[in-house]
Amino acid sequence: MSASNIKHISCVIIVKDAGHTIKSTLNSLSSFTEVILYDNGSSDDTLKIAADFANVKLVQGGFSGFGETKNKAAEYASNDWILSLDADETLNHEFIESLSSLSLDTACAYQILRTNFYRQQEIKYCWKKERITRLYHRSSTGFNDNKVHEFVLTDNLQVSLLSGLVNHYPYQNLSDFMLKADRYSTLFAREKVGIKKSSPGKAVLNACFSFIKTYVIKAGFLDGYPGLIIAFSHMTTNFFKYMKLYEANIDLEKDR
Repeated sequence: MSASNIKHISCVIIVKDAGHTIKSTLNSLSSFTEVILYDNGSSDDTLKIAADFANVKLVQGGFSGFGETKNKAAEYASNDWILSLDADETLNHEFIESLSSLSLDTACAYQILRTNFYRQQEIKYCWKKERITRLYHRSSTGFNDNKVHEFVLTDNLQVSLLSGLVNHYPYQNLSDFMLKADRYSTLFAREKVGIKKSSPGKAVLNACFSFIKTYVIKAGFLDGYPGLIIAFSHMTTNFFKYMKLYEANIDLEKDR
């Protein structure tokens, strides 16, 4: 794949109220001729910022869970090669260069190494670098239908790691943690209701273990005060996940 052939890859992003990160994300995608921005009803300045980028194609639609929505957004791409990104991620130059020299294979899905940040601080212990599959040919695969913790299906495909990094800036302040904890725990309960059992005791145990795992076992305390925030956020998110599921299962039984 030559440098000019990068135009045969469409970047696809689903977004809602990402005004504080979307400009950096889109700036990192200036080499691509098409960026699909699938908006789920932003009320901040996300759309105004995106309008300044000539390579952005704006689509507006509903949200039905992360996996299904990402697949829906990919349908609007002009190219079959899809590079899926989040609205709080940026690509570094080395990754762009690796695409320029890559010979793409439809029997292969491609991974990127992701580094996570809190504000502008790299988090090295609570969130270690992770391999994520984000580049794929849509005739070969796509995302699963998970409402949360979605991933690209790679059954019967080869998986190759590309050079470079994607930098992830999921939280800018404490309010972001609280908002995402509420959103993700709600999606978890909706996905697992009637399928997975829960109880107040299970909620407490999962919450406590999550804190210990993040702050002690993973040595999150070495990340400084962000490590404490992240560990506490993991604890509260897990508590709300299982308590919301517990209530949802009770309501389901009442309706039967």
